[in-house]
Parts: sequence; C-alpha cells; structure tokens
Amino acid sequence: MKRLRAVILSTVPLALALTLVPAVAHARPAPCLDPNAPTTVEEQRLDDRLTPAGPEVGPELARLAGFDDDVAGFTARLCATTTRTAARQLASAGGTDLWRAAVRRAQSGPQSWDAYDDRPLYWARLQVTRALRQWQAPFSLPAAERAELVERFDRASRGVTDVRFGAGVRRVAVTGFDPFQLFGTSVRRSNPSGAAALRLDGRVVDTPRGPVVFEAAVLPVLWGSFDRGVVERFYGSASSAHAFVTISQGRPGQFDVERWAGRWRGGFGDNNDVSAVGPVPDAAGWPQPAHEFIETTLPHDRLVNAGTGPFPVLYNRVFCEWPVGTTPGTGTPSCRTDEPTPGAAAAQGSGGDYLSNESMYRANRLRLGLGATGVAGGHLHTPVLRQPVDPAALTDAEFELERRDIADQVLALVSLV
Repeated sequence: MKRLRAVILSTVPLALALTLVPAVAHARPAPCLDPNAPTTVEEQRLDDRLTPAGPEVGPELARLAGFDDDVAGFTARLCATTTRTAARQLASAGGTDLWRAAVRRAQSGPQSWDAYDDRPLYWARLQVTRALRQWQAPFSLPAAERAELVERFDRASRGVTDVRFGAGVRRVAVTGFDPFQLFGTSVRRSNPSGAAALRLDGRVVDTPRGPVVFEAAVLPVLWGSFDRGVVERFYGSASSAHAFVTISQGRPGQFDVERWAGRWRGGFGDNNDVSAVGPVPDAAGWPQPAHEFIETTLPHDRLVNAGTGPFPVLYNRVFCEWPVGTTPGTGTPSCRTDEPTPGAAAAQGSGGDYLSNESMYRANRLRLGLGATGVAGGHLHTPVLRQPVDPAALTDAEFELERRDIADQVLALVSLV
C-alpha cells in the first residue's frame, strides 16, 4: 500500500513535491510524537526490510554506525522544547551536530562498521525529519513553520550551512549526493559521491601545487529541495573557493568529467517519487544568468591523464539539444559531441538530465552570476557502486572495497583541480 501511495504522489505537480502521505505506525514512539501524522515517501522507507523477519534497514544502518543515540537524544530534546525560538535553535544545532559527527566518523580509523559508509547519515537524518513532522508541539505550529524546522535541520545535517573556509590555501567546494533508487532490496543502496563528501569535508591535503582545503556537503535527491535553492545556498556560502566541483554516481566502471551542463529536467523520479520536466527553474535570491549550456572549466586533461586510481577517467563531450525552431520537450533531441547550436534549447548535459546534471548547472550558473570567472567549475561522475551480492545482506567485503576505491580516487581527482 505504501508503494501505491508513492506512485500516486509521482503524478502531482512539482509545487506539491513535499506532499505528505499517512504514516505507518511505529513501535514505542516518543511521547511527544504522533505516529499517525503524515510523513514523506522517503521517510516511509524507514520501515523497509530486506526479509520479513529482518530489521528495518534504515534504523539498523544508523544503529550500526552509532547514530541511534544521536537520533534518540534529538528526539528527547525535541519533546522538552516549549518555544518556537528553542525549536529553531534545536533544528539548526541538531543538524550541525549530526553532520559533524558523520564527518568525524568518516575520517576516523578502522571501526566495527565501515567508516566509508554514507548510508547511516542518510537514514539518521530521515529519522529526525520524521520526528519533526510527527512532533506534537506544545504551541500552535502551522504547516509552513513545521516545514521550516524540517528544512533547517535537513540543510544543517548535510553540511550546507557549515562552510568554514579559512584563508591562505587553495580552497575547493564539493558536493556529493544521498543514496537514490531505493526500492525493494535497493533500500540498502549507498552513494560513493556522498561517501567521498564526508571523507573530504574540512580536510587539508598536500599536493604538488600546495595544500588544498575542502568544504563539502551532501545534496538531496529531491527536485523540490533544488527548487528551494539548496545548491545555491552551499556554493554561495563557499563563494571564496578556487573551484566548485559537483559529484554524483554515473556509469559502471569509469569516472567521467562532464563537459556540459544543460538547462533541462528530464522527469526521472526523485526520492519522493516525484517527477519534474522542463527548464531548470531559478532559485530565489541568487544571481542566475540565463544559459542553456554551461561548459566545465575544470582541468579535464589533467584529471584524465593523472593516473589517479583503479578506474579510468574519461572526458565526456556528449550533449543533446532541442533543434532551433522546435518546442522543447517535444520530438527527438539532437545529440552530438561538438558545440551547442546558438539559439537551441538544452535537452541534456553531458551528465544527462537528472539532478546530477542540475547540480553542475546550478553551481556554475551561480558561479557565473557572481562573476567568478576565474573559479574552476564542473562535474565529476563516479563509477556505479554495486550492491552486496547477498540480497539479504547490508554489506560485504567487495561492496566496501569498491566504495573505498571510488571515494579515495575522488580525493585524488579533486586534489588536482
């Protein structure tokens, strides 16, 4: 039934991307939570199991990484909160605390659960946002104010509001993504771009060109969050950087440096099973010049030829456009590897027409809008991370090794920009 509701949700307009659906009751909820309050499709996956008798995957991954205490502590503080001001402060501080705990864990030594695993942060975050939606506040809490609390926590727990660049070294801002395509046993998916972001945040790396410091965030796989400016908020806060690098998961067995970002959404469903088709909209409050295509300024030859790791690195020149004089979204786009036609509308960037392409487009549209033409900018697609072989397993040695190899090669590549 839950999945039926998800399919229905995918047909609603983008403006209703955060439309909520009735929640499934949970065992022993905190006393201040209403387990019947509506939650999102994404949050409802917290109930998913790999086998009928197995644990709920999301909470189990959070527990294995030690984040269950963070979730319980936040919920207890939420239940004790009595004012709007305190609720806002808790949402911001709690999100920042969870992000920094995840970064510390990702950058620590060997642990009982793989430090490279990005999934515990994702599922711990969803447990908290579900609690915020179910919170029975001791004061009137209109839907818009509740949504603002969720947004505060969500952005802080992604590193979006935690940019702390210093001076005196080369600065690189990077973003990865949450896990996505979480249906069936795929609920256990990991995203190596998110794992790499956690490994990078705040690190200073010595390179032949001098030290490089990274600030990182993990982006949501949600059209609505992009509409509300999550990409612009992070890269706008990191505007003193020398390079903007968006990162996501792409094709099997290889890295791709994408040449073009395109101003078009192709409609593939997000983590709330919502689709979006059409030109990339603006995000309010940021300079956003009109471009159909934006070309990378990353040193692609250096990245391709550096011999950074086990996976080959390719420079992907493909793009697709709607022919001049046609209506975008109708007919068949023209796909090529040369240069976009003046006056043609974008149909796909080199990295496609999903949120990975859009992260590159938005970050670099902002870069151009800020006049930061000397800043390098572009997108890196990682190899696809396979899932554990046993469909009932949360991890295995090959899965962990492949994620580690991808994340370590990301570090080697972004150190060169």
